[in-house]
Order: sequence, then structure tokens, then C-alpha cells
Amino acid sequence: MDQHRKRVELKAENDTITKDEIAKLDSSLKRHTALIKRMKQSLAADYRDQIFKDISSLSLEKYIEELATAAVEGIVRCKSEKDVWSAVQIISALHRRFPKEFTPGLVSSLAAALAPASREALAGLPQDQREKEDALRVTRQRPVLRVCCELALVGVIRDAPGRSGGEWIMKRMKELLSNDPSLSSLPLLTTFLKTYALPFLGISPPTSNKQINAQTEPGTLSFSTQSSVDGPFPELAKTDDYLVEQETRDRFKKMCEGYFDNVAKKLLIEHQRLQEQDRRNHEAYIRSGEIFEDRQQAYEKMTRGYEKLLSSCQSLSELLYLSMPVLPTTSHKTDSIQIGTNTGSSIIGEISEEFISGGSQWEDEEEKRFFEDILELKDFVPRGVLGLENDDGDAGDDKVHSSQQQNEKREEMEQEEVRKLEEELERLEVNGVTATESALQDADMDHNEAPTPTPGTPKAVTPPLSPTLVAQGPTQLLTALLARLPECTNRAMIDQAAVDFAFLNSKAARKRLVKFLGQVPKNRTDLLPHYSRLVAILNRYMPDVGTDLVAVLDEEFRYLQRKKNVVKELSEVRLKNITFFSNLTKFGVVPTHLILHIYKVCLDDFSGTNVDNIALLLEGCGRFLLRGEETRQRFATMLELMRRKQAMQHFDQRQSLMLENAYYQCNPPERAPIEEKKRLPVEMFIHHLLYDVLAKRTIDKVLKLIRKLDWNGTGEGTKDEEGKPQPSADIPRLLHKAFVKPWKIQYGNIPLLAMLAYDLQRYHPSFSVGIVDQVLEDVRFGMEQNVYNLNQRRVSTMKYLGELYIYRMFSSSIIFDTLWSLVTFGHPEGRPHPRQAVPLDMPDDFFRIRLVCVLLDTCGMCFDRGTQRKKLDNFLVFFQYYIHCKHALPMDIDFMLSDSLEAVRPKFSLVKTIEEAATAVDDMLNSAFQEAEIGDEGDESGDESGGEEGGEGRRDDDGTDKDEDDDEDTTSPYSPVGERAPSPDQDVVLSGNLGNQEILGPSEEADAEFAKELAKMVTDVSAETRKVDKKTAQALWDAAVLPGVVRKKRGGEEADEEEGSSPLANGLMNFTVLSRKGNKQQARQIAIPSGSALAVHTRSAQLQDKVEQQELKRLVLDYEQREEAEELKAIEARNRAGAVKIRYVG
Repeated sequence: MDQHRKRVELKAENDTITKDEIAKLDSSLKRHTALIKRMKQSLAADYRDQIFKDISSLSLEKYIEELATAAVEGIVRCKSEKDVWSAVQIISALHRRFPKEFTPGLVSSLAAALAPASREALAGLPQDQREKEDALRVTRQRPVLRVCCELALVGVIRDAPGRSGGEWIMKRMKELLSNDPSLSSLPLLTTFLKTYALPFLGISPPTSNKQINAQTEPGTLSFSTQSSVDGPFPELAKTDDYLVEQETRDRFKKMCEGYFDNVAKKLLIEHQRLQEQDRRNHEAYIRSGEIFEDRQQAYEKMTRGYEKLLSSCQSLSELLYLSMPVLPTTSHKTDSIQIGTNTGSSIIGEISEEFISGGSQWEDEEEKRFFEDILELKDFVPRGVLGLENDDGDAGDDKVHSSQQQNEKREEMEQEEVRKLEEELERLEVNGVTATESALQDADMDHNEAPTPTPGTPKAVTPPLSPTLVAQGPTQLLTALLARLPECTNRAMIDQAAVDFAFLNSKAARKRLVKFLGQVPKNRTDLLPHYSRLVAILNRYMPDVGTDLVAVLDEEFRYLQRKKNVVKELSEVRLKNITFFSNLTKFGVVPTHLILHIYKVCLDDFSGTNVDNIALLLEGCGRFLLRGEETRQRFATMLELMRRKQAMQHFDQRQSLMLENAYYQCNPPERAPIEEKKRLPVEMFIHHLLYDVLAKRTIDKVLKLIRKLDWNGTGEGTKDEEGKPQPSADIPRLLHKAFVKPWKIQYGNIPLLAMLAYDLQRYHPSFSVGIVDQVLEDVRFGMEQNVYNLNQRRVSTMKYLGELYIYRMFSSSIIFDTLWSLVTFGHPEGRPHPRQAVPLDMPDDFFRIRLVCVLLDTCGMCFDRGTQRKKLDNFLVFFQYYIHCKHALPMDIDFMLSDSLEAVRPKFSLVKTIEEAATAVDDMLNSAFQEAEIGDEGDESGDESGGEEGGEGRRDDDGTDKDEDDDEDTTSPYSPVGERAPSPDQDVVLSGNLGNQEILGPSEEADAEFAKELAKMVTDVSAETRKVDKKTAQALWDAAVLPGVVRKKRGGEEADEEEGSSPLANGLMNFTVLSRKGNKQQARQIAIPSGSALAVHTRSAQLQDKVEQQELKRLVLDYEQREEAEELKAIEARNRAGAVKIRYVG
């Protein structure tokens, strides 16, 4: 009430004009300039007193225009309600002094400040920049609008003498809202209603956030709720207390309610678009497993815009006491896809029924949305621009009558076309001759005298104004728009271009657009679908665009029919013409009778270029016409006629293939939908663990869950949906099937799958053995079949095999056997020859080289010492010969081979010619035979194996299992003598079958005996160690060492740690006795009779040691000889099996 009283008092003051005596006022330039500067800075309450003082003391007559401009600039900086009222008081003071000089200029400046944004200025800006400009404009206009409303209430802005400025405010608001298709000025209306709904509309603003029910009738709460509102504007006692006239309030209120209806419609449209986009994103996620970044960004942007619009609409609903529109909601429980269930209403079922079965006009959902989801211009462009004001009454009746006449005419034409086709089929069946040229002459009738159009495709005229510059008029804007059209290669850009053209709509602009679209460059057929969409959007409200463009294309088609003999020069023009026709047909711009007539004209003269035209028509719009309700019957008849003519005529291979492809693309054969394989819940759970959950950070969790499964398979069976019992799942079998198919998981997770197999080996050894057997069988099966579509599986399997070896699931001999099999399997006698055609390994098939590289990349770094290094080097020598037996390597295989060899053997270099490769293979085989003959291979391999065991034996210190550290020991038959345990008393039996010995390993009795002896030895050593302390042991050791002089005298004779002895001929035995005198050791000889107990005991001990040494020497020599013989036999057997000397002659 206080605010209303202030407005009434200020209005009364403004009605009384006071004039000061100019002679008494100051006319100083300095003070006037300071006042203008201060007003430009702000008209806030902080500056009010000083400005009042200057206004009352300065003359101001010569600076009225500057004061009006400064006042507008100062208003923009008024943010709070107190600052706004301060600006109103200052302007009212100037108004009272200069009502005729100051006020009109100020009102004009305020009207310009509240003007909507110029469409010409925003046309050349991108979307993001345009949104920023709109936001800045709203920020500037908000305080200006509040000040103008106050000025209209206090009598500064008036519609007429004795009236308020309500009409002026309503006009400004109408201009802001009517020229704003993007609803960027909606916050201004919200601000206006929150503060000035009572004085201008007669509606009390709500004090709390109230939501009106949908059953409430619009406008019924305008005055009924005012009595219950206790806000800044309570109910007024009398109608005369309103500062705005009743008529103006009613019109203003009606205008705001109409605008709310438009906003509600826009909200419904945006809500549907958002739900549709959400559904598309869900479908895309189900199809590809992810939502691409551009689609996600577009959805987030749409969501932000929708939320902003919803908030504004809710605010208007509360301020105007109108009900919110009912927003339809779609539940994802019924419409979305539920993984793991078979719901009949799922989107997958709809897609399979509509698209997969072939009953839809469109190939997929994306194409359907492109051709059917057309932008509605009236939602973005004012109805007045589209000319929709006179769409009621008589005009509507005339349209109904005209549409009925058009339908009748079309039905008559369709019946005539069907009758002609039936006659053509009957004549073809009776006479068996092709169609005559009379139809073509009839088609070209009345067009021979017409001027011949230019068939060329001239380039688009260069616009005189660059589209990046700010255009000045409709012509320049249209030129910029046409120059931008070739860059519109997506739906959003072409839809925006249609909206921009609608604001430039005129007859001349439409003709210019048609001319531009008719001159599309012949090499830019990618633009034709988007141009067709542009025409389809505009054709609803500008039908002459589609009609004129179709006429231009029809004229061009008739010209091309007359120039059938010109084939190469006009081939691209024909392609552009038919493609444009096809796209316009799918948008519904081309009448169906016209496209069928074009097809019939080409079918009547079914030869030459018309064959290409028919193929293009079938590929472009054949499916659409064959499955359309209006054209299904007629086009099926034409298609049957084409098939009959094709069977009767002779076409070259290119034309026959082109027609077959086009026919089956138009009318694909029926196929049954793919049935989803039914899986047990536990099987789906296993797949979920291995395919979805398995990762580096979750491998422990996956292992625990797999171990918790019922491996014995004795659990009770489950029940299906109908309650029928199902047998219990065989868990080991399901796990085995999942673990032997590494190609079904991500390639980077194959090492994790091998790690799981290794971990499960501790608890289920037979399970891991089955995995290795099946993987080796898959490798062999791939080499036997050599089917191209299994290549990806073979790569994954080879990677899996290498990873299993890294985790010591089998020995290295399996890896080398696999490598040798890859380069020899399928070749006659296991010998590849240069350029030899082998069905399983052709010279131009490089896939086995890829498999070798995959296996080397996976586990080749493990073969870097010992006999395994030698084996790998020998294989690489033969592998380079195998490579030269192929054709020249492709670039990708060459790079892969170089990378693999660089990782395994950095210093290894491939030979350049096959002669060098054959020589290297010969040298390698010769050296193998020589080593077998000389017999030195045992010592050398023993040293290498010892180094290898030393490297791999480090795993014992880490506490790994015995299976791991014994694996490589069993793979090599060579072992250093010094590292073996002492031989037991019983005889040592060596098996002649090294392979069985490698698999069986030491027996349980041998392991127990070894453990017993090791424990005894450790106990004895520890007992002896505990007898003396460290110092005593060191002194005894120093005392037991003979001096150097004594050792020289003895001439290398062996001595004991404390004493040495040597027998003499006279029955005495010399002993060396060590003694210490001070820090010196002294040795002296003592002769003891050989019959004494000391001499006899010493002599017997010497003889016993010598016998043991001889026995040990004999055993070692026999063992090495057997190893050499067995190795020689193995080499001879391998050579007989396929490895022979290769000597390249020539």
C-alpha cells in the first residue's frame, strides 16, 4: 500500500508543472557536464540527493537532449527496487521542469531501448553467439522495463492527456514477445508480472509458490484470490484507485493469457522432442553399447533448454493463475528395452517386426526420422510471416472443395495408369515383344516446341556479400543464406536454414531459391537429401516452391530423354536428376502419378541409359513406393513388368548386376527374425562376470564368485516362468565353454582370462587341463579349415595360448610345436617351397605370419636364455625362409613383423633374398647334426639349462607353487651335475622316452626320500654349527689351512683339514702335524707305523673315497652317453618326419 500511495502522490506532483526563474539558476558548463556524467554513471539512490540538488540549481535548458540520453544510460545500471524508484523520482523532476522538451525525447529513447533484437543482425551469427546476445539484451532491458512501468503509472509516459501509459507498455511488450520465436524475452514478461501484475492486469501476484490444478478454468482466479493475498499489493477498495484504465487492463491480461497458451504449446512440443531424443539415445545405447559424445551433448543442450522453458512456464502459470498443460509421460518399464527379459513390447521387438521383416517403407529408424520428422515452421516463425491469418471461414471451405477435386482427379489418373499397365502385360504375354516407342512419343508430346533447357550444371553465383558480414537488407540476407546452403549437411543446419528463409519469404525469394536448387552442382549429390528436406519443410506453407522445383526437374528429365544417345557427358546429370526425384518422392513433394510416369517412360524404352535410370529409381525410392499404401499395387505391377522384360532381353554383365542389386534392395527376400537363444540364469551370470565385470580391479572379485559356484553340479534345478522344473546346470561345462572362447571378450582382457584359468588350476586342475586341450584343438582346427570369417577368433585364440604359457599352464615345447606347425602344416612333407600353391596356405595368404607375430608378441620375450633361446633362434631362421616363400608382404604385415622381431630379437635382421634364407636354413640344420654327432650338446645345453633354471628358479624364493618352478626343469632333459642332489644308493634308472619323463616328473617316493635327506642334512649342519661359536670356528678354519710353503713342498698332494698322510715303503706312514708358535704356523713330518690304528683307519678312508669317486664318474658318463644317444634318435626321427636339408640351386 505504501508503494501505491507513493505512486499516487508522485503522479499528482507530475500533473502540476512548475517553472523556476531562469535568472536565478546557474548556467555553469562545468556543473552541467558533471551532472550529465553523474547521470550516465547511475540514477541509483546513492546519487539521488546530489542530482536533485543540481537539477534544482542549474538552468539545464541547453542540455536537455544530453540529459535524456544520460538518463537512459543511468537506468540500465539500476538493479534494486530502491534504485528504480530513485530513477523515477529524478526523471519526474526533469519532467516537471521540461514537460515538452525533455519528456518526448526520453520516451523515444526508452522505446528504442526496449526494441526487440534485429533479425538481420542476428542472422549471420552462430547459434551460441546468438544466445549470448539475447541474454545480454534481456539483462539490459530488465531495469529499463521496470522504470518505464513506473513512469507509465506516475504520469510521465501517457497514451493521451488524462490517460496513463498502459497502452504504451502493452505495445512495447507485444513487440518484444511477438518477434521472439526462441522465447528469449520470456524472462522480461516474468519480471513484469511479478512486480506490475496488479496495476496493469488487475491480478494480485501470489505470495507463495502455488500450483494450480488442471481442472481450474483459465481466468477464474483473477479477482477471487485477491482478498486472500497479503502481499505488497493488497486488494484495492475502489476501481478508481487503479492507475491504469479497466479497458487497458483487460486487453493486457488477454494478451498475456494468449501468450501463455503459445508458450504451453511450445512446452508440449519440446517435451515430446526430449522424450523422443531420450528414446533414441536408449536405442543407440542398446545397439552399440555406448552413447556418442555429440549425441550426448545435443541431448544435454536440449534438456537445459527444456528445463528453462518449463521453469518459465510454471512461473507464468502461477502469476496468471492459469493451469499448466498436461505433459505426457512415457514409462521406460513398458517402452524401453529390458536386458535379459523377453518383453513383447520392447523396442527390439518393434524394430524386428517393422524393419527386419521388410514390411516398412524405410530401411531403419534413422532414415524414417529423417524423412518423416519434418520441422513445423509455425512453431518457430510468427503466423503472420507465413500468411496464416486468413485460414478460417470461407478460405477453409475453399481448400476443402479444392482438395476434394484434386483427389478425384488423382483417382481418375491412377485408374488410367492401371488400365494401361494391364494392357501392356497382356500384350507382352501374347506377342512376347518389347514395348514400342509410342509411349515415349506420347510422354514428350506438347514439349517438342518448348525451348530446350540447358542440361549443364552451372556453378552457384558468387554472392556479392560475404555471409560472414552483417547484411543490410533482405536481398543480401538471402544471398548469404544461399551461399551457406552447400555447407548445411545435417538436419539441424538445414532446419535452421528453413527457419531463416521463412523470415525472408517473398515471391522473388522463392523463385530465386528454386533456381538455386535447380542448379545443384552435378558432383554434389550428397546435398540432395538435405535440399529435399528444405523443400519439404517450406512446401507446407509455400507450395509453389515444391511445384516449381518439380517442374524444373521434370523439364530436365524430358530433355535427358531426348538426349539418350549422349551417354558419358550427361551421366552425372542423370544421376543428379533421378536422385533428386527419389528424395523428393520420399518427402511427399513429388506427386505419385508423376514418379510412376517417369518410371513407366524409362520402362517403355528399357535399354541404354534408361536401365541405369530404373536402377537408380529402385535404389532411391523403390522400397518407399512398393510399401506405400497408395502406390503398392501399381508399382508392384510395374516391377513385375520390369522383371519380365529383363528376362526376355539380353543385358551386359554390368547392367544385369545393377538391376539385380536394385531389385533386391527395393524388394528384399523375406527372412525370419533371429531367435534369441535361451540361456540359463547361471550361464547369463557367468557371461556377465567374464564379458562385463572382468577388469584389473575386479579380477579378485570375479575369481571369488566363480569359486562360489556349484562345481559339483549337484544343486537342485530351477523353475521357469511357467513353473516347470528345469535340470540343474552343469557348472564346469558352462565355465569351460566360456573360458575356451576368448574372442567373445575384449582383446585387452584376454590376459585376465588366462590369469583366472591359472588361479582356478589350484582348486580344479582338470578344468585347466581341459582349457589347454581345447585351445590347442582350436588352433589346429583353424589351420585345417583356414576360413576367412574365423580369422578374428584365431587371433584371439593365439593370444590366449601365449598368455596361458606365461602363467605356466604348459611347457615351452607346446609353444615351439605350435610355431613350427604354423610354418609347415599343410605343405607337402612339411616343407614350404617358393610360390607353391597349397590350399591351406596360399602364397598370397599372410595370415599365418600374423599369427606367428601375435604369439611372439605375447610370449616371445620368455625365450631369452638357455636352450629355449637356441630353439627360438633356429625357428626364426626357418621363419624368414617361410616368409620368402610368400609373395611380397603387405605394408601392415611388414610393419607387424618388424615390430615383433624388434621386441624378441633386436639384433636379428631378415635376409633380403630367398637364396640367403635357404643357406641359413642349411647352416642351421648342419650345425644341429654336427652337435648331435660330436656329442658335446649335453654339456652346452646343460650350462644353458642351468642358466635358465637359475633365472626361472627365482620364483621359489617368492613362495610360488612347486608346479611353476618344476615346469621348465621338466621341459629340458639337460641338467648340470653340480646342481643335482647326491645320488642315492639304489641304481638310477633313466627312461628312454623323454616325453613321458617330462610329463610324469619325480614320483611320490622320490619326493619323500628327497625331503627326508634334506631335513637330515639341515639338522646335521645346524648341530655342528651349534657346537662352536663364531670366533672358535674362524680360528679352527685358519689353523686347518696349510701354509703356502708347506703346500709347495707337498707338490700338490691332498691333505686333510688337520693332518695329511702318505704311505712309505718301509712300513711307515708320514703325517704332517701343524703347530703354532706365536703368530706362525709350523709343520713337521711324523712317521707312524702303518700297522697302527691311526694309519689303518686313514688308509681305509682314502680307499673308500676313491671308490666312491670312480663310481660317481661312471654314472655321470653313462648318463651323458644315454642322453646323447636319445637326442640323436630324436633328431633323426624329426628329420624323417619332415625336416630335411633345403638347398636352393640356381
